[in-house]
Amino acid sequence: MERFIKRFSEISLGDLAEVGGKNASLGEMVARLSSKGVKVPQGFAVTAWAFRFFLFYNKLEAPLQQLMTNLDKTGFSNLTETGQKARKLIADAEMPAELRMAITDAYDYFFDVAEQPVAVRSSATAEDLPDASFAGQHESYLNICGHQALLKAVQQCYASLYTDRAIKYREDKGFDHTKVYLSVGVQQMVRADKGCSGVGFTLEPESGFCNVVHLAGVWGLGENIVQGTVTPDEFLVFKPSLTKNLKAIIQKNIGTKSKMMVYNEVVNSAAAVVNKDTPWELRERFVLADHEIEQLAKWAMLIEDHYHKPMDFEWAKDGINHQLYIIQARPETVHSTKKAVTYRAFNIKERGKLITKGEAIGNMITSGLARVLNSPAEASKLKPGDILVTDTTSPDWDPILKNVAGIVTNRGGRTSHAAIIARELGAVAIVGTENGTALINDGDELTLSCAEGKTGFVYRGKVAWSETDIPVGHIKLAGHPKLQLIVGEPEKAFQLSFLPNDGVGLMRLEFIISNYVKTHPMALVKFKDVKDELDRQKIENLTRHFPNKEQYFIEKLSQGVATIAAAFYPKEVIVRMSDFKSNEYADLLGGRYFEPEEENPMIGFRGASRYYHERYREGFRLECEAMKVVRDEMGLTNVKLMIPFCRTVDEGKKVVDLMRQYGLEQGKNDLEIFVMAEIPANVLLADEFAKVFDGFSIGSNDLTQLTLGIDRDSALIADLFDEQNAASKQLILSMISSARRLHKKVGLCGQAPSDSEEFLKLLVDAGIDSISFNGDALLKGIAHVNEFSKHHDFEKELPAL
Repeated sequence: MERFIKRFSEISLGDLAEVGGKNASLGEMVARLSSKGVKVPQGFAVTAWAFRFFLFYNKLEAPLQQLMTNLDKTGFSNLTETGQKARKLIADAEMPAELRMAITDAYDYFFDVAEQPVAVRSSATAEDLPDASFAGQHESYLNICGHQALLKAVQQCYASLYTDRAIKYREDKGFDHTKVYLSVGVQQMVRADKGCSGVGFTLEPESGFCNVVHLAGVWGLGENIVQGTVTPDEFLVFKPSLTKNLKAIIQKNIGTKSKMMVYNEVVNSAAAVVNKDTPWELRERFVLADHEIEQLAKWAMLIEDHYHKPMDFEWAKDGINHQLYIIQARPETVHSTKKAVTYRAFNIKERGKLITKGEAIGNMITSGLARVLNSPAEASKLKPGDILVTDTTSPDWDPILKNVAGIVTNRGGRTSHAAIIARELGAVAIVGTENGTALINDGDELTLSCAEGKTGFVYRGKVAWSETDIPVGHIKLAGHPKLQLIVGEPEKAFQLSFLPNDGVGLMRLEFIISNYVKTHPMALVKFKDVKDELDRQKIENLTRHFPNKEQYFIEKLSQGVATIAAAFYPKEVIVRMSDFKSNEYADLLGGRYFEPEEENPMIGFRGASRYYHERYREGFRLECEAMKVVRDEMGLTNVKLMIPFCRTVDEGKKVVDLMRQYGLEQGKNDLEIFVMAEIPANVLLADEFAKVFDGFSIGSNDLTQLTLGIDRDSALIADLFDEQNAASKQLILSMISSARRLHKKVGLCGQAPSDSEEFLKLLVDAGIDSISFNGDALLKGIAHVNEFSKHHDFEKELPAL
């Protein structure tokens, strides 16, 4: 029996060759991490030696080898037939009496409850490469009860060594079929059918950013999330905040969770599980409470620390005892094996007619002909370079996905099978469109764009885009001035953080308010003043998951800011408080009830003037409360704040005092408050403004329009707008000089440094402290600044700050 059975508690990673990767990982966690609080269901492994004995007893080695010899290894024309024959050989074989007894005795010993439900999972290993990963290639069976069902499930696992996808996988990887064996794990069944389950990564799965834990979850058993059958809830947890026991959840996104897989309660049914519609009250709830999200994230960090590498894992919550469990963990294989030496930037140049949209996987763009398929059985219709359009994918699709240009699915989230395989293949995927197969016709030419943020767009026809391979591994920053980024979209933050940078010099709140919050803050504060019934219904729908409407604004805004702040932590991230103009605010949901109609909003009710005015003061309070959450509760003190369009010194004092009343006290917890230098008055009265604020950020666009008297929204005189006009330059240089003299930080976040090498050199020569670029212009800016900086000894030339 000892050769046939090993209990998880006596298994370690050193037993890979005997029990396979899945069982070795389970045993390692049971033996090494249980004492640290990580809960792993108990069980045992039926060893690879037992499988070899099964083959020997039934004299199956030779016939299986002959089948694999006869396999068409070029076109795989007989793959299906070969797999069927191999599986039948194993399924029809006899389980040796001594092996049968060893398995049933172990079941009775480990699970003292009669007919204890167990999960029976395949765990493959290779003789020459015992640590090879065969993730997702073989079958698992859930809710198995009793001796006969258990023995049948073990034999079915054995047969799954020869699924079509497993055979093709071994051919692709160059494994000898006769030297790959099956161990089987028999594990306590967590009653997730009455609870929830999901997957997780100890890094962000799109970018590989390693300072977060990513979790996704659904109601019921976890197969729905792996197969992409439903769109799950998703959570991001920031590791440094979690380590300090601060508020660590920086993103919470609720999924549709339309289906839930549960055990089949029909007696003697052939199907062990069934997929049923999720009740509406569960669809509207997050699958995990905040303390459970943080508990799983802490376990994930313990697992990652133990293995010394990024991991992906499966988790489940038992709906009867309400306990969380880790039910599997394996090394993450997409980002952890990459050597990041280049950054490929994709930029869409034009947009075609939008057909549909979903979640963007990756940041690339591709085009091709659509092939609308219902199942892998239609694989012959798919040609290299086509775009697969289907309802959802599963591991059965794997053999045919290697040559596709892209994938579009109706269902699934960022951790669905389609998303995972797209990352592994480096393919473009847009998942969870809901209607892709209905709106896209077979043969349509499509462009898939995942380069525009979290949302992926499916355009009709082939549109223009650019691709740039940028080597970044060897790029060094000059040190002075700081070279920072302009960022507004949280979805792009993790990817941008891999560029060489000194943090974020300008983070605009407007994108988050427009795309995440969507609602005018005063419409949340004074909801009764929103009279239009359709507007009211939309606001009610957006805020339905929150205790009140103000909390909706605070949480959405704080999470958007926290995502960017976390991406660049501990480098500084300067957040500019909202700077919509009144016409832009009016376009927000409910906004028309709270905004004046102005002839020239560009120089009207905007910036600092709004913050203390009765029309918006309560909206500014919500902005401040969100920033307080980010800094004080989440611990992201790298966030600094900036006040835009501050016309007078007294106005600046009013705003800073109001911020203090709202819990943002200058100097407390290292809080710095800067002012945009974008009005000539800011430059002319720099000495006075410097007494109120900690530094200046030159907004060269607004400063130029107000210096030249040009409305930059006017197309009639657009040709006169020039940031390099002599008058604008003089004010910019004066601002830099004054800031240096006053020992105040000064930066610039306009377009001119990106457009003009001459203008960039002017700023460097003047001794500016920081310059901010958009992501697509940063590397070029670094190259120029590094060249200019060779001619300066800033420590001698500039006064110390």
